[in-house]
Amino acid sequence: MSRYVIDAPTLLRLVAEGAPVDPRHQIVAPNGIRSEALRLLLTAVRQGELSEEVALQHHDRITKLKIRLLGDRMSRKTAWKIAREQDWDTTYYAEYLAVTRLQADALITIDAALAAKANGLVPLAGIEALTAAHN
Repeated sequence: MSRYVIDAPTLLRLVAEGAPVDPRHQIVAPNGIRSEALRLLLTAVRQGELSEEVALQHHDRITKLKIRLLGDRMSRKTAWKIAREQDWDTTYYAEYLAVTRLQADALITIDAALAAKANGLVPLAGIEALTAAHN
């Protein structure tokens, strides 16, 4: 089994495309991913990018997708450390990197900013890794 951390934009891409996650893989994420995804859905509806009906369908799919959520003391402490070492203003991106360092094989993100911050700090993988079996 491989473990992958995903962020909210990647989660939304998965549910929008109905991409099946190989059951031999586990998705891991910081506690706030579902709230962040909901925020992004609301923004998309308000900007006319999605209908409310489609956004709520995506939300329903999000709640059904099995994700191991982490927000324990060690994850928070590691996020703090990463943010301080990188001189970042917030721990937002650092939380994804911390969970990747502590609990996953790689980070999967479609967010260019997160990918740039992660480069050299944690392993990265493409979204297609979730649909393929790895040993």
